[in-house]
Amino acid sequence: MDNKDRVKDLYLMMKKIREFETNAMNLFAEGEIPGFVHLYLGEEAIATGVCSNLREDDYITSTHRGHGHILAKGGDPKYMMAELFGKETGYCRGKGGSMHIADGSKGIIGANGIVGAGQCISTGVGLTILLRKTDQVCVCFFGDGSTNQATFHESLNLASIWNLPIVFVCENNNYGISMAQTCHQKVKDIADRAGAYGIPGIAVDGNNVFAVSEVAHEAIQRAREGKGPTLVECKTYRQRGHFEGDPAIYKPKEEQEEWLKKDPLPNMVEYMIEEGGFSREEVDALDKQVEEEIQAAIEFARESPFPAPETCVEDVYSDIVEEVRVR
Repeated sequence: MDNKDRVKDLYLMMKKIREFETNAMNLFAEGEIPGFVHLYLGEEAIATGVCSNLREDDYITSTHRGHGHILAKGGDPKYMMAELFGKETGYCRGKGGSMHIADGSKGIIGANGIVGAGQCISTGVGLTILLRKTDQVCVCFFGDGSTNQATFHESLNLASIWNLPIVFVCENNNYGISMAQTCHQKVKDIADRAGAYGIPGIAVDGNNVFAVSEVAHEAIQRAREGKGPTLVECKTYRQRGHFEGDPAIYKPKEEQEEWLKKDPLPNMVEYMIEEGGFSREEVDALDKQVEEEIQAAIEFARESPFPAPETCVEDVYSDIVEEVRVR
């Protein structure tokens, strides 16, 4: 793949995430999407840069803010949008919603609404890789707020002791719900916490997809070679509130304005036109391609049926639990 093709692929994924999230925002505001929605707007470069280095048989664990991770790992926007709509054709048959999308066939072990839960899940995944003696890798995405949880420290400790093939990716968007990072921890760089566990810790500009991809490539290769985990801190900013409906009055206006100047999408377009050999018309054509894909996903979701009422407890309990109960 030449450099122009690589840039195109990175931009297409970032644009797909942006378009998906922008539409999810509007559809939620219009009442078409029920429940809670936590948007990834402003953080697109992280999932894109990291997942561009993964194979299809690698794994990721996600968070309540997981749409970008799932798209970047190959999730289908049709089934994702259907899940947000609560439709039968969604990834979890409309019963998981925005925070609980999973697709085992693509190594997407699942998003979930428990802060820090993905860290423990990824440790289990990493252990299975070790026991099966494959060269797969698990990437664990999480936010800065979760790095104060016991799950974070326990998972990094076990992963380092057992030399597990995990890349821990902290998406530091400056806020744990409504509390700024400067108020909930003393350290400036969360990556420094890796030193306590004897593993590499790297802080990177999370709004620069090329920088993220380069750091992720090294960490993933290290894990694939059996050299153990790495903690990668991607410094970024969520452009919306913690969830849709959160007015985000805790975010200073000047801070928001400064971070919007670092928006990864327009900065990527500027690079493509000024240095990447793309014309404005080529970028517009890529935008149209993505917009049509997301609109098709929305129509798919709208036209899909809701789950039948009698299926309300299906897909809730595993068959194993049912078998044990029957015995």
